[in-house]
Amino acid sequence: MSRVSLEGQVAVVTGAARGVGELLARKLSARGAKVALVGLEADALKQVSEQLYGDSGHWYADVTDHEAMARVAREVKERFGKVDIVVANAGVANGGPFADSDPDAWRRVIEVNLIGSAVTARAFLPALAESRGYLLQIASLAAITPAPMMSAYCASKSGVEAYAHSLRAEVAHRGVRVGVGYLSWTDTDMVRGADRDDVMRELRQRLPWPSNKTYPLGPAVDRLVAGIERRSSHVYGQAWLRGMQAVRGYLPGIVATVGQREMRRFEPRLNGVRTGLVGAGGEADEQERRTLRN
Repeated sequence: MSRVSLEGQVAVVTGAARGVGELLARKLSARGAKVALVGLEADALKQVSEQLYGDSGHWYADVTDHEAMARVAREVKERFGKVDIVVANAGVANGGPFADSDPDAWRRVIEVNLIGSAVTARAFLPALAESRGYLLQIASLAAITPAPMMSAYCASKSGVEAYAHSLRAEVAHRGVRVGVGYLSWTDTDMVRGADRDDVMRELRQRLPWPSNKTYPLGPAVDRLVAGIERRSSHVYGQAWLRGMQAVRGYLPGIVATVGQREMRRFEPRLNGVRTGLVGAGGEADEQERRTLRN
């Protein structure tokens, strides 16, 4: 599909305070889009917004909150007059064995990554239908292949992939296009946060090439931008991920075979694995929930 100019288009990016969301907002802005940044870190969102090239705004909201996201959608439409692009990027992660996982952290990964994405789409679909716009759902290599010690993240990303495929079929006749963006390990606060744990880092390093590498953020986001310009159904942050689609049916069996060997190797050290949310974004999410409880 030919590329659509982003000049004058209005793009909403969730999880825009850092990492993929922040750089994506910058690159969309550089191409002439007006950008609405959404997330939990109000000060960080404000700083990003102030550094963008053109018109922008920032909104504090938890993507799992229906009322908050409905308000954001209404205010973004009032501010910019329309919404052409929505990128459901907000996400958190945790690690460690499922049996010993923190139930609250495990549930929160599902809530933010899956439920939050659906809440985001529900809030903005009316505006996207008006503009015949585009929704890009950020998924992951974790949607294509399972991985031990990542049960919540894999479940959430598999879920958003399936949900986005279903949604694509439902809204295409209204002129709304839906894409799924896949990323492998990319140099973000989330990945660096996971790597602080020795076991998680070593386990990842033992994955087969090229899935054991950490990839630079810039080229991955450039691919996402190109996918947005083309309104692509599938966008791959790393080119080799496209080939994984052809063999994904074999991957659960391979992972089960290799995974049991690796888990046996690491079992004496599993008690020390951190079970909470990882990275600066995870810390911000946990801080937000502590504030609400108090």
